[in-house]
Amino acid sequence: MAATIAKRQANRLPALLDAAAAHFAERGYHATTMRDIAQEAGVTPGAVYFHVPTKQALLLAVYAQGVDRIIGRFEKALEGQRDPNIRLRCAIMAHLEAILDASAYARVIVRVLPEDIPEATNELKLQRERYESRLRSLLAEVDLPAGRDPKLARLMLIGALNWTPVWYRKSAGSLDGIVNEYLASFGLSPTPLAGK
Repeated sequence: MAATIAKRQANRLPALLDAAAAHFAERGYHATTMRDIAQEAGVTPGAVYFHVPTKQALLLAVYAQGVDRIIGRFEKALEGQRDPNIRLRCAIMAHLEAILDASAYARVIVRVLPEDIPEATNELKLQRERYESRLRSLLAEVDLPAGRDPKLARLMLIGALNWTPVWYRKSAGSLDGIVNEYLASFGLSPTPLAGK
């Protein structure tokens, strides 16, 4: 009996992470309570603390999951691609798909900035850096027009990409047109993927 109860409790962590991601993405970190998360996950507030010691630890777990999901899409999109412009196009598409995903994990990274949580700033920055270092390397491969600052280009790209969930609606069509506009903002012509 005790083993069955422990097994059921262990299975609650994914539900808690899902609930936390949904609330953090929608309401932000500070406006979300552990009680909100527990209610959404269908557990008592005390059960949340069985899995995580603090709300901050829960945020870090959600953030890590969000970064993992973006990186996973990013790496999969780049598989077999050699051309730097096509790689950038694939990365932009992967980023958009991740932050527009209904699961909310990647949107937490957009909504909750490291500086918003002073007690967790360093840990959150380390999580973001796991992804941003990949994007930085990718942009270093692209032949940007003369005079363009790669650091500013990267920051502007991330900012623009992360703002997309605010205005994008699926009824507007595919993401290809949006990706082409992002490429054009770098002075790069749209590069269709092979087979398209």
